[in-house]
Amino acid sequence: MASVAAGSAVPEEGFIGAAPYSKIAMVKLKPAKEYLREFFFIPEDAEAFQENDIMAGLAYLDQLAARRRMPLVICFGLGSNMGSHTGVSHLSTMLNNMALRNGRAAVAAAGNEGNERHHYFGRLEEGQAYQDVEISVGEGVKGFSVELWARAPQRFVVEIISPTGERMPSEYILSGGREYRFLFEDTKLSVAYRITGILNGAQLIYMRFDKPTQGLWTIRVFPEADIASIFHMWLPVQELSTGEVIFVRSNPDTTVTVPSTAIVPIGVGAYDVRDNSIYLRSGRGFTVNGLVKPDLVAPGVGVFGAGLRGQFTTKDGTSVAAAVTAGAVALMLEWGIVRGNYTAITNTEIKNVLIRGATRDSKRTYPDKAFGWGRLNLYQAFEDFRIR
Repeated sequence: MASVAAGSAVPEEGFIGAAPYSKIAMVKLKPAKEYLREFFFIPEDAEAFQENDIMAGLAYLDQLAARRRMPLVICFGLGSNMGSHTGVSHLSTMLNNMALRNGRAAVAAAGNEGNERHHYFGRLEEGQAYQDVEISVGEGVKGFSVELWARAPQRFVVEIISPTGERMPSEYILSGGREYRFLFEDTKLSVAYRITGILNGAQLIYMRFDKPTQGLWTIRVFPEADIASIFHMWLPVQELSTGEVIFVRSNPDTTVTVPSTAIVPIGVGAYDVRDNSIYLRSGRGFTVNGLVKPDLVAPGVGVFGAGLRGQFTTKDGTSVAAAVTAGAVALMLEWGIVRGNYTAITNTEIKNVLIRGATRDSKRTYPDKAFGWGRLNLYQAFEDFRIR
């Protein structure tokens, strides 16, 4: 990612980064604590980090840029399915606040969950007593968690049915939880109800399955009141799963990962430049609260860059697409602040310019839920900005 965003030219390899004269400031994150990895069933070979450590790293970079009086582009290639996907998490709020300041910009990858079947969209029709959500659990899964989110003033309760038909009955708890052990399976289930957020008051039902039996698990969702009708559920991202766990009736939309759901940073999906098609795994919008995310897509398939031990390689995914975009943003900050052409340039203005310059089908006059407003076209963006 660093080489794609800001790598120096290597003529013999035919390589140059998007913003080759940028300076790279990097924070190496320590791995998540072992007890957290155990609680969330994170595989031993998976890289996982804590949100508070990430926020500390962002604060360090912000202070470093202030001391050196240099503009800063945050290139954020991490993502999670945990959270309400409304852009109000602590990390999202921090990125929002940083990107609103002069000389700061943030680019976040939309994640690679678009085709992983880890999102479920629930809608109860009028008079419908409940809705069954089936989760297929493969062999050898050590455990997994699933989150149900509903926006205020909606409230739901859940009943869970094992593959053998044993039930954990529903019980409405405003705040708190309970544990249940199934008799015919060696499975321990924890269910916790929470009301989160000061402003939005969303409901979270957190369900943790320890040693789940292989087969079809059913989560029966009941509305607590007539007004309750719409909810979302997410499973962990693929890289943090110990086996195959998917929704049987999954929904590919609203699969942008947190914190790319934040409103101010530039959320970036991925597309294939070879045939102008969307990368199949690229996270899709909109957000739960209707924001257009990702804002655009950038090259994210077969992207050429530096690898280990002095070798060059190609990578796929929205993280490298975010790196391409971060390099484009750095060039615009260089033009505006470093060269003095527009020292008051902001993240929002840069995002709007990139969106205006993004190419799209000539007949499309609305944002596509898969990839926002269009495909990154830096040349057109600069031309539009110069004319303006």
